[in-house]
This record gives sequence, structure tokens and C-alpha cells, in this order.
Amino acid sequence: MSEAKLGSRLREARTEAGLTQAELAQLVSVSRKTINTVENGVFVPSTLLALKLARALRKRVEDLFYLN
Repeated sequence: MSEAKLGSRLREARTEAGLTQAELAQLVSVSRKTINTVENGVFVPSTLLALKLARALRKRVEDLFYLN
């Protein structure tokens, strides 16, 4: 059985919202580097962070993250 990986549409949603990584980071109380690592698939966000990102971007969590 292959391991599922988390895919992300965070970058697309952030740019669509007209936000920089730093601006989104400030809205959800994390560092810009955290946003960068989530966007690049280096870091898997906690459920709480995923929910905060979805709320800040006015999206559903499923719109931002998916299983590959």
C-alpha cells in the first residue's frame, strides 16, 4: 500500500486573496516561514492551523488540502 501525501492549494488561494506569505502568517499567528513550508509541502499543518488558514482565506479546508 502506498503512503498518501498531503497536497496543497494554499499558494493559489493565498495569491487569489491578494495576500503575501507574511500577511497570511500574521492573520493566523504563525511565521512567514511556516506558510512557506506548508506551501512547499515540507510541513504538514496541524488541524488547528488548517482550519485557521481556511477561515482566513474564506475557503473550506478541503479546498486548500487534499490527499495525493
